Amino acid sequence: MATDVTAQTPDGTVLRPLERDEWDKWYDTLVRAFGGTPESAEERALWRELTEVDHSIGVWDGDDCVGTAGAFSFRLTVPGGALVDTAGVTMVGVAATHRRRGVLTSMMRRQLDDVRGSGRALAALTASEPAIYGRFGYGVATHGLNVEIDTARVRLAVPPGTDAVRLRYAAPADALGACEEVYARTVAGRPGMIARRPGWERVALLDAESDREGASPLQCVVAERDGRPVGYARFQVKPEWDTAGPAGTVVLRDTQALDPAAHAALWRFLLSIDLTAKLTAYGRPTDEAWRHLVSDVRRCGLRVRDALYVRLVDVAAALGARTYQAPVDVVLDVEDAFCPWNEGRWRLSGDAKGASCERTADAADLALSTRELGSAYLGGTALGALAAAGRVRELRPGALAEASTAFASPVAPWLPHGF
Repeated sequence: MATDVTAQTPDGTVLRPLERDEWDKWYDTLVRAFGGTPESAEERALWRELTEVDHSIGVWDGDDCVGTAGAFSFRLTVPGGALVDTAGVTMVGVAATHRRRGVLTSMMRRQLDDVRGSGRALAALTASEPAIYGRFGYGVATHGLNVEIDTARVRLAVPPGTDAVRLRYAAPADALGACEEVYARTVAGRPGMIARRPGWERVALLDAESDREGASPLQCVVAERDGRPVGYARFQVKPEWDTAGPAGTVVLRDTQALDPAAHAALWRFLLSIDLTAKLTAYGRPTDEAWRHLVSDVRRCGLRVRDALYVRLVDVAAALGARTYQAPVDVVLDVEDAFCPWNEGRWRLSGDAKGASCERTADAADLALSTRELGSAYLGGTALGALAAAGRVRELRPGALAEASTAFASPVAPWLPHGF
């Protein structure tokens, strides 16, 4: 919870907790910082409802709001399937008139102090500008796959049982319960996924006409077996024609499936919608199964980009909350100038059943900062790769291989949606 303290930033502006009746002015500052494009009334009303005022702060220059930062209360899946209370850092913006004056640093300082005070071990965010957040200890922990599939030429080889999956169209709002049931059952299986709190299911249904860029209203198909939902896909279709005929695009917004057959049935459907020749999707898991079913992966236009950035606010609690793919007993010499309570040597001992992390006076085996720990935490970035970049130092021969293997995840971590 935001500390009920007013403080001056280095440039003389005032940082303080947000009041509910200030939300509109606060949010207008954020919208302007991100270019000023107005959102729909429905979208604005939903974000107003979802904003956790107790975890939001603003910076004020007189009566003008010049800085915004908030945090959502999430439970984030970590390796081993546990859900860890996490501050989902969001709505961070600084007015162009007040940049390069310490406003952002002051908000990050207050926010991480508040996260620590609330007992949450992790903070996480998606970055509009990746260069910003490394200095505050955030590391890239997940990546997303953007694709543009030539569906006129790519075919899918499906596993046994695919034809037993029934697909049916449903109005997105009517199918919301079935989709959320499927989503909830997938959360524990992949690090980086978010257990959605009430209200968040409605974000997926936002569908302002001004945002469609010529595409259809949102459509939904539910996959069923024996009358139970086993998957779903939400998408739009953008009709297009060229001299050769129909060349429309399927714009995939979201899809989840509980088993290989349901996954294949949904992707086979998406790749074969009439009058379309292309499918685009953004931020999909980097190891998603359809990549091993397509006939020609070169015609899938694969492009990887950064997604979730993770920050260990409490090193001991965070490292002790996850499991490890192989037994590990290693002393980490942690650097953390922005959150100095994390600095020092920590002994991490763990395996697939659990872990503990405690302060120690023993000699260090590896030296790294909390930024590197954030990158490696969900198992998607190898400590060995960070060492090759000079960002992790091995102090005991063999410790790097041991820790790098232990930190890995058998499935790629993935952020299913932004916040």
